[in-house]
Order: sequence, then C-alpha cells, then structure tokens
Amino acid sequence: MSDIYIPGIKSRFDTDTIIEGLMSVERLPRDRAQRNIDQLAAQKGYWQEVGRRISSLRDGARSLYSFQNPFTERIAQSADEQVISASATREASEGEYHFTVKQIAQADRFLSRPLEDSFRVDAGTYTFTVGDNEISFEFRGGTLKEFSDMVNRRGQDRLGASLIAVERGSRALLIESKVTGAQNRLGFTGDSEQLAYLTGMAERIDDSRREIPFAENTFTYLASPQYVNLDGSTLSVYAGGAVSVPVNPGIRANAPWVIQFETLTKLLPEEAGLESSPPSGPDIPPAGSISYGDITIENDPVSAPLPPWTPPSPPPRKDDMVMLSLVFSDGSKVSLPALNDTASFTSLRYNLDELGRGKNITALEITNNNTHRDISIRNVQIFNPDALGGFRPRNPVSTAQDAIITMEGIEIRRDTNTIDDLIPGVTINARGVSSRPVTLTVEPDREEIKNSIISLVGNYNRLMAEMNVLTRNDTTVIEELSYLSDDEREAMEERLGAFSGDSILNQFKNSLQRSASTPYPTSGEEQDYILLAQIGVSTDARRAGGGGYDPSRLRGYLEIDEKVLDAALETKLPMIRQLFGYDTDGDLIVDSGLAYTIENLSKPYVESGGFISLKTGTIDSRISQDQRRIETMDRQLAAREAQLKLQYGEMEGAYSRMEQLSSSLDSLSQQNSTGSNR
Repeated sequence: MSDIYIPGIKSRFDTDTIIEGLMSVERLPRDRAQRNIDQLAAQKGYWQEVGRRISSLRDGARSLYSFQNPFTERIAQSADEQVISASATREASEGEYHFTVKQIAQADRFLSRPLEDSFRVDAGTYTFTVGDNEISFEFRGGTLKEFSDMVNRRGQDRLGASLIAVERGSRALLIESKVTGAQNRLGFTGDSEQLAYLTGMAERIDDSRREIPFAENTFTYLASPQYVNLDGSTLSVYAGGAVSVPVNPGIRANAPWVIQFETLTKLLPEEAGLESSPPSGPDIPPAGSISYGDITIENDPVSAPLPPWTPPSPPPRKDDMVMLSLVFSDGSKVSLPALNDTASFTSLRYNLDELGRGKNITALEITNNNTHRDISIRNVQIFNPDALGGFRPRNPVSTAQDAIITMEGIEIRRDTNTIDDLIPGVTINARGVSSRPVTLTVEPDREEIKNSIISLVGNYNRLMAEMNVLTRNDTTVIEELSYLSDDEREAMEERLGAFSGDSILNQFKNSLQRSASTPYPTSGEEQDYILLAQIGVSTDARRAGGGGYDPSRLRGYLEIDEKVLDAALETKLPMIRQLFGYDTDGDLIVDSGLAYTIENLSKPYVESGGFISLKTGTIDSRISQDQRRIETMDRQLAAREAQLKLQYGEMEGAYSRMEQLSSSLDSLSQQNSTGSNR
C-alpha cells in the first residue's frame, strides 16, 4: 500500500524524504553552532557556580572580621534559669555577677466567688484605676461574658478580665492589672466598687493611711539647723546634719503595714567645705593724726603681726549609707537598710513587722554622718498595702508588688521583672525567689564563633571541590566526595575537567591553599604568629591521631578537630580573633589574618567587573555571535528547503504531464489501429 500514488496527496518519488536528507547535510554547520552554544551555556553555568561558591566563602570570611563579627557577641549564662535569666548584647562587658531574688514583681489579680451563669451585671459607669491611669466606660448591662469582653476592649494593655469555670453552671470573674509593680495597684471606683462587693471579690476595710508631713515647727534638730532645709514637701539633710520627724499619733508596727518614701542622695566634690584663703585677722582702727594750720602729722600705723597661715587638713572622708531609723515608744530605735546613691528620687518600701515587731513607732530620724553626701526625702507614708481605698480583695490570685533583688549584696527594687539598667548591655529577668545567690556570667558567644568557623571551612571545602572537579580529569576527585547525592555526583561528572587548562582558576586555588597554611601575626605574648592548624583546623587534622596516606587530604580540603577547636576557644579566644582578622599597625583597620586574606583574594573574582563577570560576559558575547549566525543560517536553510520543494514539485509536475501525454498518445494509437482493421 505504501507504493500507491495518490496525486495531490503523496509524492510519487518520496521527495519529502529526499529533501530532508539533503537538508540534514545543509544543517550540519547550523547544528555545530548550536552545540557550541550549548557548550558555552554550560561553561557559563559552571563559572556562575564558581562565582556563587567564591561569594559564599567571601561573605563567610568577611563576617569573621567585620564590625559585626561573632567575636563581639555576648551571651549571659545563669547558674539557675528558674531564678534568674538574662540576655546580652555586643555592648556587654565580660564578667561574673551574683544575684539573689527576694521577690518577683507581680500585678493585682482579684477573683470573685462562683457566680451563676444567669448572673447579670447592672448597667452603669464602671471605673478602674491601674496606678495613675484610669479606665472608665459605660456598660448597658448584660451577662458576665459581655462585661468581661467590654473590660478587655477598653482595658487594652493595662486591664483585663476573664471567666473561670469553677463548677458546672457557675463561673468566677477574674479582673487583673496587666502592669506589675507596687505603684500599679488595681483600684475600683463607683459602680465597679459595688460590683466587687456584690460578687465577693472584695470586702470593706479600714484604710488608716498615715502620711508623715514635713513642717518647720515639728522638727527636732539633732544637729545645727543650718544643715537642714525644707523645700515644699522635700526635706534635705546636708552632710553632718540630723533631724527627728515625729509620727503623731504613733502607729504600731504590725503586718501587713509598710512604710514607704522616696529618697535622693547627692555626692559632693572632694574639696567641698575647705577654706581656700587665710583668715583676715583682727579689725585694727586707724592710727589717728594731728593738724596745726596747714600742717598734718599722721601717727605711725598700728600693726598686729599674724603667725604664718597653714591651710587646715581636709577632714577624713566618711561614708555611711545607713541614714534612716525608726524610733519606738520604749526609747529603742531600729535602722532601716542602707541606701544607694541615685541620680533621681527612688521609691523604697519596708515591712514594719520585720522592723518593729509590734512596737509603737513615734518618730523617723534622719542622720547624715557622711562628709561628702546630702540626702533628700519626700512622700513618707505608712499604710496597709492590702487596703485599696477602703476595701480589701477577698480572693487575690496575686497582689501588686515590686521585684526585689540583690546584686553583689546591694538591694535593688524595680516595678518589673525585666531589668535592663543594672549592667550595661545586659537585660535581666527575675523568674523565681531564691535563698542563695545565683551566679550570672557574661561571656563571649563561643558557640556562635565556632559555627562561623565551621561555616567558613564548609564554604572553603565546597569551593575547593568545585575547582578540583573543573580543573582535573581524574574521576577519583569526584569519588572522594562521599557526601554528594546521586544527582550532585552526576552533575559533577558532566563538568569534570571543563577548565583543566584555565591557569587563572588554578592560580586562585593554589593561593587559597597557601592562605590556609600561612602563619598570621598576633599580639600574644607567648607567640608572635599563629597557624590555623593550632586551633584544630588543617588539611589533615585527623592524622595527628594516626592513619596512613590518604591522597584526598592532599587536595586542599580542610578538616576540623572539634576537641582541639573547643579547647582553643576556651583559652585562646583573643588569638583566634586575630588569626582571622588583625590590625597590625593600630590604625583601626584590619590588615592581616586568614579571613582578611581570603576576602581580598576573592574580591577580584566576584566584584562588579571582576574575573567571573568578564568570563561570563565573554561567553555571552560568543553565544550572541553564534545565535546571530544560527538565525542567518535558519533563514538560508528555510529558503533552500523552499527552493528544493519547488524544484521537486516542478519535476513531479513535468513527470505527470509527460505521463498524461504518453497516455494520450497510447490512446490515439489504439484508435488508429482499430480504424485500420475495419
């Protein structure tokens, strides 16, 4: 059937096959050009991959000596994270600190008695206070859920409410302050106070808050009055002064009553109070004179010779931070804890039960025995912290209080558990109460440094593997890379030896190998130079423990002995930092070190207009030239194919006409033969 000729459908002589055969010969130059483009595109991809590997190595090297290098990272390690934790920034200094957490900061959280699900909150104006902030809103009446949602919407980040399912069919209402600290007590006013009583959240209590005012006519001066000054509500006692302020009527020092006040201490310069000039001496009257006519005779002046003046020696400096004490009705007294020097007024609070144990307080004494320090005090008051404006919570989940911690024996009080103003660059978080000091250590982040070194070695080895494959025709180079996946291994085999004749790439590879084995200067006293191998990183780190010849270890790959590296990070950290980047001439610019060397070796290859860019640019130009040639050849081939089709079509047409003519002649001959026979 394949030999059947159908005019207009199938060529008699299979001209399509003939033309395709002829065109395949014509396309040979075009196919060679396309194969060349494919090879160039593959080479461009290889160069781009090398560029990416070099960039990764360069970035890793730069990170080890740049401004943000890991050697300046700090971490804070706590001996007991359940008591105190901390975080450190680069600004933190290395050191060891000891903390004792006496009390953690809390916020007021008050719980009602169980309320039926059918309980409804009356309409009204509900006002709450959190410290000095007031939250007030109108409520049109509704269920506990609706009231709780309203509190949360209006309270935002200061006040919250929630419902707790205590029993089936009943829930308790929890209203809480979201701000910790003794100064941020949760208060109820108006309809909110009535709701607290109605729900059993609070009960009425006598709020006998006692403020101790300062007035000139009430002081008892225990030293010269010139050392005491009253400015409004602030009492200042200068160095050497003492005063007693009465508490009238007296108050019994029982739990849970506290005394609270604000203090400020001011350090004086060392030369304060010293005479700078000698005394003037006695006041001598004029000597007098006598006159007769126009003649006046003056008496000799009277003189009083003074002994040589010797400046007085400065008084011995005395520092005594125990300046406050309570006086009791039995004549005894107790000193309050030592104060701290502060730049501004600081609030302090002490439990009276711990100070007086039931004694009757009659006075507050302020005695400044310092020679170079003044003290100011204001807002002294004694009160029951459980009483909130005349009522007390019946079911407090927690009560507002400050965090109290001691640092190196100095007591510190803050209204939050997150404290960032004690150690520069360190944020401390008080988490739980402790009876013994907890050690907090600020030290370099050695784990981050180690990871950065490992990352640099990893980037170095991947680049070295890439260059070994591209510059060598030996398949063992690939077989040595045991970590490759099947796809990666196949890709490596495709580019094996692709740049075996490239001298620049071989030169770069040799320079990298030399940089990893070169000693670099340091400022250490024990040695002036340090090698990468001394911190456990070398081309044959495992060989120190034995082992035979391994050619794969001679191709420039680096290995890490983690034990040696960890030990070096513990004992030689400054030298390790200088190994990677060091300012040898003191101009604050790094000019030596392995990372510095690698970055400078890599820069000409991957920077804008660098070697990789020139290589890929040249390849792009060659690809563009070949693509233009292919486009020209495609047009020529198309024209040639059209010409062949036209010629073969004309040939078949001529052949068909000849066949038709032959058939006509045969028919005419047959007709003539038939006529003759008749």
